[in-house]
Amino acid sequence: MSSLIKLFVLSISVFSIASCKGQPKVSDEKAETLERPNILLILCDDLGYADVGFNGSRDITTPNLDALANSGTIFNEAYVAHPFCGPSRASLLTGRYAHKIGSQFNLPTEGDESKGIDVNETFISKVLQQSGYYTGVMGKWHLGYQTEYHPNFRGFDDFYGFLGGGHSYFPEQFKAAYKRQKESGREFIWEYLRPLEHNGKEVDETEYVTDGLSREAIRFIGEAGAKEKPFFMYLSYNAPHTPMEAKAEDLKLFEHIQDKKRRTYAAMVYAVDRGVGQIVETLKATGQYDNTLIIFFSDNGGKVVTGANNYPLKEGKGSAYEGGFRVPMFFHWPHVVPGGKVFEHPVSALDMYPTLAGLANAKIPEGKQLDGKDIWSDFLKGKNPRKDETLFIMRHRKGFSDVAVRKNEWKALKVKQQKWKLFQIEKDLGEQNDVSSRHPEILKELVSEAKVWSESHIQPYWFHIEKEGEQWRTDNMPRFDKTFKLP
Repeated sequence: MSSLIKLFVLSISVFSIASCKGQPKVSDEKAETLERPNILLILCDDLGYADVGFNGSRDITTPNLDALANSGTIFNEAYVAHPFCGPSRASLLTGRYAHKIGSQFNLPTEGDESKGIDVNETFISKVLQQSGYYTGVMGKWHLGYQTEYHPNFRGFDDFYGFLGGGHSYFPEQFKAAYKRQKESGREFIWEYLRPLEHNGKEVDETEYVTDGLSREAIRFIGEAGAKEKPFFMYLSYNAPHTPMEAKAEDLKLFEHIQDKKRRTYAAMVYAVDRGVGQIVETLKATGQYDNTLIIFFSDNGGKVVTGANNYPLKEGKGSAYEGGFRVPMFFHWPHVVPGGKVFEHPVSALDMYPTLAGLANAKIPEGKQLDGKDIWSDFLKGKNPRKDETLFIMRHRKGFSDVAVRKNEWKALKVKQQKWKLFQIEKDLGEQNDVSSRHPEILKELVSEAKVWSESHIQPYWFHIEKEGEQWRTDNMPRFDKTFKLP
């Protein structure tokens, strides 16, 4: 921990203690509010299933994450709602499948920044904010650029980060590139090079971006400690997403990794772990640690070509195989979340919305549709919150769609226009043994459920690139008649 951060934490701690000494007795109404937990939701970007120590990594060290995971509860069947960035994050914050709200694809990257998640969809941040939480998001947004889609208008009091789908990591490099492009008169400058912002105003970031986001998270926690209200922070790291850029001192720690891509990737993950350690120290120093629920996971599976490891899962980011959307995850909350446990039942990122709202005693707007459920009670009892319930994944490709359907121990899968397959996923995590011929009725049931689910979808509101949209229309997509046809 740097001396600057130590000094900041110490000053916040002293301030908080002094403030408490001088405070009048808190009213019963205030006390009830303060009993609600702080919520720290930490999301990595493209983190592999086996790229943290608590989930089996042997070459990447993550001591701070491991300490939290091992003294909390690890989820070994945690799923996100889409196998890549934008749609996954949209589902997390809206509590809805991206396909139902027109956000099946990442936002456009060819200069059209007019799009964003439907403003009629109330984000969990807004629900918590309206219930009295101090709310903040640090890092990657990827849910809209214009004012009406901006984090400050979607329930976040404080935003520090970038609005696009990614960012370069070294300020001396991206600031120089931004300056060159601006001076050249370019109308559109790549979002990865633009200045970071704080509540709508450009800032001059000087640190490696992962460290900068950790620093801002520490600032937010310090500010939250001085308020008589709980906080919700969505710490949205862009690591280890491309570009693959790591600090020299972090790379040195992983000299034992021969593969250069893997070494850089490992160093980027380690930077996240370092930041989490500093954040935990801050929570302890400000007296907020014991009443903070920390949730950690990734937005989708690891991208294998950039160095990620999803073992024992098959494939990775973008795939309907388990490696695309099954992620490492834990809950940590001293004296509340069971310590040293593994939760061996399916949960979804869609469940975060109703679960967090329940913990916050927050009112979900009347008429708000949700695709997840409040899992908290079942979680504490060690019960399966999704027994006999179905989870879906769909990835649209050129002229066809890949689909996964998970229910109890079964998973139906259709990829690359091949025939539907069936796996007994709890016994076959690597999806090696197709048992559809032995259980045709189970496969038929799952495919039928997915077909009904698809009928709730709407046409995409945008496409990542315009050529994608042109192809979509040429192919008369989504062509569900073709997708859900069985032999």
